[in-house]
Amino acid sequence: MGAPSTPRPFRAADWVAGLSIAGLLLPEAVAYSGIAGLPPQAGVIALLVGLFIYGVLGSSRFAIVSATSSSAAVLLAATTSAAQGDVAMRLALGTGIVVLTGAFFLIAAAARLGAVSNLIAKPVLRGFALGLALTIVVKQIPKVVDVQTAHSDFLRLSWELIASFGRWNLAGLAMAATGVALLQGLGRWRATRAVPAALLVIAAGIALDLAGLCRQWGIDAVGPIDFRLAPPSLPTLSREMWLRMGELAFAMALILYAESYGSIRTFALRHGDRISADRDLLALGAANLASGLFHGMPVGAGFSATSANEAAGAQTRAAGLIAGGVVLLAAIALLPWIAHTPEPLLAAIVIHAVGHMLNPGSLRPYFSWRRDRLVALVAFVAVLLLGVLDGLLTAIGVSLLLLLRGMSSARVSWLGRLDDGHDFVDIARHPEAQVPAGMLIARPETSLFFGNVEAVFATIRSQLRQVRDLDHVVLSLEESADLDGTSIEALCDFAAHVRQRGAQLTLARVKDTVRDLLEQVRSEDLPPSAYAAWSVDDAVQQAGQRTGGAAADTVTPVLL
Repeated sequence: MGAPSTPRPFRAADWVAGLSIAGLLLPEAVAYSGIAGLPPQAGVIALLVGLFIYGVLGSSRFAIVSATSSSAAVLLAATTSAAQGDVAMRLALGTGIVVLTGAFFLIAAAARLGAVSNLIAKPVLRGFALGLALTIVVKQIPKVVDVQTAHSDFLRLSWELIASFGRWNLAGLAMAATGVALLQGLGRWRATRAVPAALLVIAAGIALDLAGLCRQWGIDAVGPIDFRLAPPSLPTLSREMWLRMGELAFAMALILYAESYGSIRTFALRHGDRISADRDLLALGAANLASGLFHGMPVGAGFSATSANEAAGAQTRAAGLIAGGVVLLAAIALLPWIAHTPEPLLAAIVIHAVGHMLNPGSLRPYFSWRRDRLVALVAFVAVLLLGVLDGLLTAIGVSLLLLLRGMSSARVSWLGRLDDGHDFVDIARHPEAQVPAGMLIARPETSLFFGNVEAVFATIRSQLRQVRDLDHVVLSLEESADLDGTSIEALCDFAAHVRQRGAQLTLARVKDTVRDLLEQVRSEDLPPSAYAAWSVDDAVQQAGQRTGGAAADTVTPVLL
């Protein structure tokens, strides 16, 4: 979408938006810390770093970079599996993952890999988001009903909650349900647009705790939040552990960028803005690196926070900088008050924040289109059965395997001419199309690469044996933008096979990159004249000239 424009000075609308979203972001930062199993200040540090660094380096005027529910859940899953119950080790591993995530972003920015998020297909993200949202909601229930559980995976945790129903604190459940209802209702009420609903709900909860009612109801508060910026440092980990963290950080970077760029691109398209994917990689890399060094959480441009910024009327990235300043002042002055926030209300904020992902209808198009249904379902079920991180990696693996299966197929169309014109079409779909006598016109339906090229040419050779008096073969390479070494060798071998059959091979619709490559190959069986034709019609006319016009004028159905 081109390079972003230079940021304009602060506007009144940016001040309103910044003040508005700050009241939403601070409670969410504390709540997301709980999802990641980290101290509350980790979320606050991540929020400050994300707002300030992206506000300076980013390209989107709406994006709000902070901790996200998905990255928090993935961080918890990754550190819990690797630390094996050691809390200090889990915190150190979390810091290592965030630092390495930032490093991966910076490397990707230097290599200009702005399309890295395409490694995760949309159906995978939709299925993952649905499973993740359900998992996050279930994991908030123990805090709401004050029940200690032995397991954290979705199935066993759900069973433990059902089995312990008699010990639930129903007052906490009622508070959380009321909090979600208020957040939903106040969010739609125009009169509260200037003051975030989350801030109003938190204020009400603090008042209840200060009045002593929460203690009477057996509801715990968040507790003291120690917001102190220690000097930046790296955790002390073994080389093997750093390598293990590198694998997990790579998955984290994919998730964060897929989520972030999805949000950034959505709002850029909506408003006709120009953005720079590589510049956003740089901003996200710097923000995650700084957050990790100061022991914060991973950060990305979440859809809910970015949407709230747009709805609040932000005009430039200054809104994020203003929000960062307000959050910093609030962190200094208000954290002692936020410590009185009842746990069920923080859980309500989390549940409300992921509520937009609890939409099974997001998977409906894949079923109606009959495309990618398996991938979406695998992502959803894998998250519930295997956990957040392993579920996502499984879904990505399945989607890549299905992609490779499709690319490796040996689908070839056989072309014929319509009504003596210049259009060549698939004769399987257009039986009325005619093929010049003594000629076979083949079109591989996928790009040729090492995984399918041998099967494709085996299919074409099989068809060659069924054509009587074969004089000429036309191979349309319109689907192949480039050729790897295996494909070049297979093409040269096929050209030699056609020559041995006493026929001539002409390549049609050859891309410029392939044409330049074939000039370097200099195969005797593929001279420049073999790929001089640009279209299939040109190739047929060229064959007709070589055979005295018979191939171009006489048409008979191909023998299939």
